[in-house]
This record gives sequence, C-alpha cells and structure tokens, in this order.
Amino acid sequence: MVLVRQEIGDVLRDFRLQKALTLRQVASRASVALGYLSEVERGQKEASSEILASVADALDTPLSVVLGEVAHRLALVEDVELGAAAGSHVVPDTLPDELLTEFDADLAVR
Repeated sequence: MVLVRQEIGDVLRDFRLQKALTLRQVASRASVALGYLSEVERGQKEASSEILASVADALDTPLSVVLGEVAHRLALVEDVELGAAAGSHVVPDTLPDELLTEFDADLAVR
C-alpha cells in the first residue's frame, strides 16, 4: 500500500535536490525545524497544508506543482491514467448542456 505522506516526502526531496538545496537551507527558508522537515521528506511525518505551502515556497515551486507531481506518482502506482479520454477517472470541469437544461427547467417549476 502506498502512503501519501511518503510520496509527498519523495516529491519534496526530489524538488529540493533538483534545485541543489540542502535540507538546512529549505528548513530555514520555510521556518520549519530541520529534524521535522527531514521526517517529512522520509515520509515519517504528515505535514500540514501550511507546512507544505511554506516548504513549496522555500523551494520556489507552486504548491499546485508539488501536489500535481504527488498525484501523478500516485496514479502511476495505482495504474490510473490522468487526463485520459473517455472512461477515465478524471472529473469534468463542465456540465453537459442537457443536464443544465433539465436543472433550469426544475428551477422554473419551483
């Protein structure tokens, strides 16, 4: 079973290493204890959304990019295609016209 906290830690470490930053540098920039950040990177601690945002900022990387990479890695482990065509698990961002028309008709009756 894959743990989200492990994937988050791996992604944070990968981004940190890509930017050639030490754990100490990122912890200092994020105002997070060095030991705590180390535990987050190793998947031993669950980071709050505030900590994740602070670390992402310290890495000069949008939180959405960090979480997107986590989602991508989880999808690979779960063997799910993100953004695939029909039949995928992606939730559409719009409603079909016929559903909107039906909804509007229901509202008009009330």
